[in-house]
Amino acid sequence: MSGGNDPTDYKASLNLPQTDFPMRGNLANNEPIFLKRWAEADIYGAIQSLRADAPPFILHDGPPYANGGIHHGHILNKVLKDFVVRYQTMSGRRVPYVPGWDCHGLPIEHQVDKELGDKKRQMTQVEIRQACRAYADRHVGLQRDEFQRLGIFGQWDDPYTTMSYAYEARTVRLLGEFFRAGIVYKGLKPVHWSWAAQTALADAEVEYEAHTSPSIYVKFALPDPPALLADAAAGRPVHALIWTTTPWTLPANLAIALHPDFDYALVAVNGEGRHKGGALIIAQGLLKSALAKCKIDEADVEVLATFQGHQLVGRNPDDAPRPLARHPFIDRDSVLLPADYVTLEQGTGCVHTAPGHGQEDFGLGQLFGLDVLTPVDHAGLFTARYAPMEGTHVFRANPAIVAMLDEAGALLSHPGLSVNIERYPHCWRTKTPVIFRATEQWFIGLDLPIKDQDGASTGETLRDRALREIDKVQWVPSWGKDRILGMMEHRPDWCISRQRLWGVPITVMYCDKCETDIVDHRVAFHVSELAEAHGSDVWFDRTPDQLTPEGYTCPGCGASSESFRKEADILDVWFDSGVSWSAVLDRKMNQGQVAQLYLEGSDQLRGWFNSSLLASAGTRNQSPYEVCLTHGFVMDEFGRKYSKSSKNYVPPEKMINVDGAETLRLWVAAVDYRGDITLSPQILTTVKDAYKKVRNTCRFLLSVLGDFNPDTDALPLEQLGALDRWALSRTNTLVRRALQAYAQYEFHTIYHDLVRFSTVDLSNTYLNVLKDSLYADRTDAPSRRASQTALYEILSALVRIIAPVLVFTAEEIWDHMRHRQGDPASVHLTDMPQPVEAWDDEALEDEFKTLLAVRAEFLRHLEPLKASRGGERQDGQISTSEEADVVLTAGPDLHGLLSRHEGSLSELFITASVRLEQGQPPSSTLGGQQAANVGVKITPTSAPRCPRCRRFGHGVGERHPELCVRCAGAI
Repeated sequence: MSGGNDPTDYKASLNLPQTDFPMRGNLANNEPIFLKRWAEADIYGAIQSLRADAPPFILHDGPPYANGGIHHGHILNKVLKDFVVRYQTMSGRRVPYVPGWDCHGLPIEHQVDKELGDKKRQMTQVEIRQACRAYADRHVGLQRDEFQRLGIFGQWDDPYTTMSYAYEARTVRLLGEFFRAGIVYKGLKPVHWSWAAQTALADAEVEYEAHTSPSIYVKFALPDPPALLADAAAGRPVHALIWTTTPWTLPANLAIALHPDFDYALVAVNGEGRHKGGALIIAQGLLKSALAKCKIDEADVEVLATFQGHQLVGRNPDDAPRPLARHPFIDRDSVLLPADYVTLEQGTGCVHTAPGHGQEDFGLGQLFGLDVLTPVDHAGLFTARYAPMEGTHVFRANPAIVAMLDEAGALLSHPGLSVNIERYPHCWRTKTPVIFRATEQWFIGLDLPIKDQDGASTGETLRDRALREIDKVQWVPSWGKDRILGMMEHRPDWCISRQRLWGVPITVMYCDKCETDIVDHRVAFHVSELAEAHGSDVWFDRTPDQLTPEGYTCPGCGASSESFRKEADILDVWFDSGVSWSAVLDRKMNQGQVAQLYLEGSDQLRGWFNSSLLASAGTRNQSPYEVCLTHGFVMDEFGRKYSKSSKNYVPPEKMINVDGAETLRLWVAAVDYRGDITLSPQILTTVKDAYKKVRNTCRFLLSVLGDFNPDTDALPLEQLGALDRWALSRTNTLVRRALQAYAQYEFHTIYHDLVRFSTVDLSNTYLNVLKDSLYADRTDAPSRRASQTALYEILSALVRIIAPVLVFTAEEIWDHMRHRQGDPASVHLTDMPQPVEAWDDEALEDEFKTLLAVRAEFLRHLEPLKASRGGERQDGQISTSEEADVVLTAGPDLHGLLSRHEGSLSELFITASVRLEQGQPPSSTLGGQQAANVGVKITPTSAPRCPRCRRFGHGVGERHPELCVRCAGAI
């Protein structure tokens, strides 16, 4: 070999990094290749076979709606689930993942109606339902492909759908179980009503958006006020002042509610115009705000009397008769009643009450025997029960009613006054404001006593059971418990009927001879058997006598089933999805009735989590889940919901086609899902940078392990150097934290730990120090093999830690690794890494914490001495740390530690030399703490530079005097 000074002469003798693993992932192009390979090899099937005898872990998939393509909320949800499934699988459990879809309901029916157009008029109910089924099936296929593109493993060839015959049969069966429990009833109650969709809505189908409504203060005259008021008024006309933001409900007003324990005032208004004359009843706590809203000067107001509400309205139905007010534009009275739900938050403390249009109003009306007046039809139009506006939509009626009140002198506020309501109920599908409207609906009673299979009372209600089970469940985050507990404590009875066609029928019959409602589990069970073979369409194309058991007769009068007619309403889709634990866990998967985990968005606390809990508690007296995990919503960088209607919305498929699914998977891992999650170009840039760091760290590990055979070249732990053992101890810490984070569903911890470990522990420290030895030492030198042993163990741990998150990249790394004999072909068939106790070395880590602090202090002193790039080099300046001779002055304690590592300090600092001196150093900062323990002196080295390794201070070789001792021996 030539002895020239050209370093390229020695390049062939160096162990330079070599790997086919590319620096760039080219994810968008390479990911489909992996998907095809996994499908052809049936990796999911291989995983299930591998874990066939393992203990199970069941994550039950909440069904997304089969309408349209997936959005980023779907991605967040499904990828989080995939993290869990893969981690639990790699932890040695059997984790079948059966994805599912919610396929019934209004949005699909609405889309099919638009597609069918006028053709629908010539179609039968079953034909329309078949068109809905075909539409849903198309979108199941579309979403299935999109979910698989994300790298999510599952039983995609045999998912569950709420429209499958077996599922529909189980839905009807569970409805029959509720019939048998005796808590299903038909009642006239106000419910959230979508006039646009013309159907009742469950609480979970209502979303809240901002809405601007009229804000009016209306006077109800008391023609014959009690002496309490008449004497104080001294001849002035007396009025109860109400406030409402729904003028259209005034035609249904039957009462005014006052709180029996609030202080009220009778005040005289001496102003001009609409304010002049009369006396008003207003709660004292709201007097100032009401006067301000009505633009009445307090100087024009005189308090005539004060009293508590019960002095005027009593406390309960048995109290004396109450005052009557006259409706401001209808010839009827409105009674003043006591109500504890009246608040002092806004208004006047005198609450307009329309039993047909409000939940609390209805309850008060039932208590005091008021009618349930609902002069509004299913389309939100006034009926003949309020003839002056018959055929007018309620929202269009608002201005006319306000004008009518103003003309009659009953309006105290200005006609144009409005209020912006931040949380106004809207239909979740039509996006239109909803109304409260009393209609006959089917309900599951939460406070009715549940009967056992023999018809005896269990002494429990559905609410009792649900509250008890909530306390047993682990809620992640913990606030989920308080939220669902509050909902369950106060939620009204479950309205389960919908006035639509595409869904599972409510299997109730009516006897035309005696008008009996036949709510019988035997009928439901019989229909369930028919649906198992033919689907729930049987209800719509068969006659009642074909849908009832042979010989079945009316329980009321004994009439045959030929006298029956069928209920036309279908079930609430939340009942559909709420019985999935029975249809999927119990029946399809044969895994019993309880899942270890339900994982959905926080809105499902009032949706699927809620209905599933009620369905299971009502029929099986237990929760269907042990752990319930909720995540937030995807928002843009401005805190607005990131949806398809957002101006800055980028479709997921476009993101995937540019940056690959792996980027979105890493984004899901990076965010703290327990709150709302931000998605923005800046965040994705940060995530992509993090991906590059992890990928290139693994690439470097692969490149320096190309000549390492783990079965023959690995060395025992005791032959590894201190730095190698430190790196393994740090790896143990990473493994433990990752396992704990996966188990506790804290995936953002894994993301941050991986990035920190890759950049700080590995790239900036361990790998940076090792490069010289890995490149320049003899190939089989013990020090080099020792480091490769550690590097291989680190890579083996890293690739398995990232496998649940970066599914494609981990497989690509696995493909490029040299493996131990017996390793599987796919990383997804391996186990999670486990900490190796022998690697733990807390004392060594403490020592290196100090050594690295000293190293940081050296680098701080080095920075001012560096010559500027391209500038003229001054005396005493150096270009890199490799040119530095370093003298460290340390006190006794630190000097002792540094002495133990003196032989490796120049490698750790990457300098020409490090010399120790004991003495009193100047004060300096180590590890963020002030310590007078080290002094640093740096001078340019005079040692020769080896042309092979490019390092200074390694001596001169005998056989090759132009090389350093180490390089001379290596060649």
